[in-house]
Amino acid sequence: MNQDTSDSAGLGPSDNAGATVPHSGDGTAASAGAGAADEVAVGAGNPNGGGADGEAADAEGVDPEGVDAEERAQRRRQAAFAGARRRLSRQGARPTVGERIAELAELAGSVTDLDEPADIYGDGVVARLESRVAELLGTEAAAFFPSGTMAQQVALRCWAGRTGNPAVALHPLAHPETHERDALTVVSGLRTVHPTSAPRLPTAGEVRELGEPFGTLMLELPLRDAGFVLPTWEELVEVVEAAREREAVVHFDGARLWETTTHFGRSLQEIAALADSVYVSFYKSLDGFGGAALAGPRQLVDEAVTWRHRYGGQVFQQFPTAVSALIGLERELPRLPSYVEKARFLAAALTDGLAAAGVPWSRVYPEVPHTHQFQVWLPYPARVLTEAAVRQAEETGTSLFQRWFEPGLPGLSMTEVTVSAAGLDWSRAEVGEALRQFLARITAEG
Repeated sequence: MNQDTSDSAGLGPSDNAGATVPHSGDGTAASAGAGAADEVAVGAGNPNGGGADGEAADAEGVDPEGVDAEERAQRRRQAAFAGARRRLSRQGARPTVGERIAELAELAGSVTDLDEPADIYGDGVVARLESRVAELLGTEAAAFFPSGTMAQQVALRCWAGRTGNPAVALHPLAHPETHERDALTVVSGLRTVHPTSAPRLPTAGEVRELGEPFGTLMLELPLRDAGFVLPTWEELVEVVEAAREREAVVHFDGARLWETTTHFGRSLQEIAALADSVYVSFYKSLDGFGGAALAGPRQLVDEAVTWRHRYGGQVFQQFPTAVSALIGLERELPRLPSYVEKARFLAAALTDGLAAAGVPWSRVYPEVPHTHQFQVWLPYPARVLTEAAVRQAEETGTSLFQRWFEPGLPGLSMTEVTVSAAGLDWSRAEVGEALRQFLARITAEG
């Protein structure tokens, strides 16, 4: 999914993520466009109105210091999650500017020469980052972009010019459709068509049967708003072959491509080799400051660099972001398979714990996570669940879940769980106890 405002440095999502109710055995689902968000976006709205902690605003909705109810609730959430001693990831615990600068200063020397001159318009450490990405993905070249939205806008625009067809086939839950304010059409003059609306990537048959020509097939791997879901490797190969049969090129929205290797059982190079171009993010999984890269054939990347300049992405200096990306590739990338395995462990523990607690309806989705992120659904209002999560963090120092949303049916709420280094040492007993504490607070609040 993905623009660089989606979820910051392992903090989790913050754009208004259109989520999908997990489908039943008949393959149906109710799609919705509510937000699966945490605390990254200042002033992020609560789908239920008012503060997530359930406190009503005063008559004017603003306290004497000029802070409205939602901002007070947001500050409380941030303080609670940041102060938790036990959590599954850095999600929700926004580090301070000083903390991020100190961390960068501590680790920068491990990935770059601190005595070299700072970059100017993409040379130096930025160019080395580009080479490193191309090497990891096995492509001829890669170009650094300040945001994933810009990288994909440029990629799809370039492919439309080369194929002569402005139609892009993608999923209606894909990032350009849900989080970019129609930029593909408004800015780039492209249009979109949908092979399927089911909460999964399209099948080869759906691509073959799409009722009009398209120049590019864009596949978001994983499809975040459907539950971070991926096809099987065989299904992915078949979909790509179907697009080739339609004389279309294939672009991967690989914002979270880094953590797909466990599910596919293939290397990054093998995965990227299926596509004509790939976008990757440096912060969604790698804990970087931001930024993205577009990788593919050198001729395409050279053209993309020209468009990057036209789109305003030729930034004077970006060494802090580039260095943080290199640190992420060095430190976080090798850990991602362990995060995926732990997410599967935790998902199973949560499933068992919810069943044992007798919650009238609950769902961990996917049942076996495809990446290190998954959804949890519970039959309570989002404000009640968010309040329970905040109180648990405040009162016990443990943060199991964070902010909840009602993306579909009222009273049926969803949260996204992200597992990273902080969650690797959680035991099944700890998960069970944390879940018990959380559910107890739901009862008390409800």
